Amino acid sequence: MDDSHEPASGRSLRPRIGSVTLSVLTALYILVVANHTFWARAFDYMSTKPMAFAGFVVGITALTIAAMTTFSVKYLIKPALIFFIMASVLAAWFTDQFGVIIDKEMIRNAAVTTQAESAHLITQAFVLHILIKGILPSLFILWVRVIHKSFLKKFVWNMAVIVPCLAIFVAAGLSFSQTYAAVGRMHKDVMLTLNPFLPISSATRYAFASEEDRNIVRRPLGTDAHQRTASANGKPRVTIIVTGETARAQNFSLGGYSRETNPEMKARGVIYFSNATSCGTATAVSLPCMYSVYPRKEYTHRKGLETDNLTDILGHAKVNVEWWDNDTGSYSVANRIPYRFLPDSADPRYCTDGECLDTILLDKLDEWLADVKTDSVLVLHQLGSHGPAYYRRYPDDFRRFTPDCRTGEFGSCKPEEILNAYDNTILYTDHVVAKVIDTLKEHGSSVSASMLYVSDHGESLGENGLYLHGAPYIIAPAEQTRVPIVAWFAPDFSAASGIDTACMAARAAEPASHDNFFHSVLGLMDVATSVYDPKMDLFAPCRKATDAIASAARKG
Repeated sequence: MDDSHEPASGRSLRPRIGSVTLSVLTALYILVVANHTFWARAFDYMSTKPMAFAGFVVGITALTIAAMTTFSVKYLIKPALIFFIMASVLAAWFTDQFGVIIDKEMIRNAAVTTQAESAHLITQAFVLHILIKGILPSLFILWVRVIHKSFLKKFVWNMAVIVPCLAIFVAAGLSFSQTYAAVGRMHKDVMLTLNPFLPISSATRYAFASEEDRNIVRRPLGTDAHQRTASANGKPRVTIIVTGETARAQNFSLGGYSRETNPEMKARGVIYFSNATSCGTATAVSLPCMYSVYPRKEYTHRKGLETDNLTDILGHAKVNVEWWDNDTGSYSVANRIPYRFLPDSADPRYCTDGECLDTILLDKLDEWLADVKTDSVLVLHQLGSHGPAYYRRYPDDFRRFTPDCRTGEFGSCKPEEILNAYDNTILYTDHVVAKVIDTLKEHGSSVSASMLYVSDHGESLGENGLYLHGAPYIIAPAEQTRVPIVAWFAPDFSAASGIDTACMAARAAEPASHDNFFHSVLGLMDVATSVYDPKMDLFAPCRKATDAIASAARKG
């Protein structure tokens, strides 16, 4: 399909190729090389309708050819086609290897990934994939001589390809419209894996959203907040919130998992909420969502930025609030409170290559508790079970489940090795949370303490071909949305707060979610405000003072 009749000038080893021909070949290359997951899912969903699948292949191919040919313009064609190839090949690696979908929230998650975190994803196999399937074809496009017609002839020639291709796409869609509509309703993930369209669309949407974020003006919320009473035992209330990372409920032995992954918390007599769900499937969504006043169905990234969150409202109530981070940041939640990013310390006892074991969160905890004089909340943000380098999240002393995967390249490990490494991370989180409880007990003479552990989201470990997390919530598997919530109360805290722990244990199997977190923490700290909803407080049904707190909240 050479779109030029111009003679070759001079002798050159560089092959000549028409611009439309190059566009068509690029489209076919992307569809064949960078869309394995897309075609596999489409075939699976339409395996009983072979003619519909054939029509689907023809329609998608025609659409992609039309899209590539649109950029068959002098000075634009080479950079455009190279961009499409590189975007497709990059997205295909994560889609094919981990089953992830590159939507706007996944782009947001990637944008805030730390250098140390990114390093675990850049494996030898990844580099070879990009080199062979992305860079080499791009070099070929740079090398060839693209032959162009005059502007008017090129426009006519391009349209002679684009218009029929679009017509074929429409005809194919109409021919089997009922089948495609049914597949679309039942399997929304299929079109979400088509490269390069979704990744480019997602990146564009994220860029526009980020620009809008810069103009957001924060709205005060809960400025009427105040603590209803002083602690009944004369000691300051202290709640330590351990915000977990990537811990899924399915692997907590507190919830019935066959392996003993929570022996230390079990020995501390914690209350385990076994039927809890997350607000999102990635930290960039779940973390600001759970600290916001909005339930999952109402929360948006913009609302999270423009509205005071839980830490702000605790501050309005004169509660001392601090945030210690061993993860990738607070995602703007801790913007207005004292904040420590612990990996900056590079403490060799805990840290290697920019990442630290979660025991770094315990290092100054004793000292902090000794200095507490007023009611306080301390957030400990874990690195937890963040993958794919699970083996980096626990020391050798906690390699209880072996053999464990010792690389971030899942293709080099057996499924049971990946599971073993992940379970070791849960075992280590169990240890860290137990040590938080022990430290609170040691300071029981000076503070009245509680501890609340909540994971931000779950994790896929190969179920249905999925790994890691970040799937769009509407199609996310339970492994990514079911999360553990654990509570512990010192006897004097539960007595002073009127919390019946036996009642809580009896109700712990009832449905719970991140929607409850905001109101539950306000309740624990006895904060009355118009935005507190006792119906959303996990502990309210078992608190004797529920009616008084609710009344104070209504009065503001």
